[in-house]
Amino acid sequence: MILAVADAGPIIHLDEIDALALLSTVDKLLIPQTVYQELEAGTVPPALESIEYELVETDTTTLDVDLDPGETAALAVASERAAVLLTDDLAARDTANDHDVEVHGSIGVLVLAYSRGELKKTEAAKLMRALQTETSLFITDAVVERGISLLDET
Repeated sequence: MILAVADAGPIIHLDEIDALALLSTVDKLLIPQTVYQELEAGTVPPALESIEYELVETDTTTLDVDLDPGETAALAVASERAAVLLTDDLAARDTANDHDVEVHGSIGVLVLAYSRGELKKTEAAKLMRALQTETSLFITDAVVERGISLLDET
């Protein structure tokens, strides 16, 4: 069973390529209240309504990290509940690794969706390229190509 907690990045970026529904590929999705409030400050993607998730509260006072509030809350929940952290932020990924928390980004969600039969390989690769060209996410060619190679390994 994959328990995952998302910060705003994957929610926003997957929504930008009309692939937000793929977040439901994880078995249980947690969204910290702080992350939801960050989304509300902009626009909560309407597609989020079609995904089953649990809004959770967390105490971040014991976590001494230099991340924004949403990333800090997501990392705290992931750490407390032994969940996978879903983030596209490099600093959050590094910090999660420092805290021995498994971390994946939007590309990892696409790989999981492919491995669980939710996407064909060509669709997954196309969406990975779309993350680079059609979203606000900065992602290098090397990262996209590594993600595509993971499809072969799955």
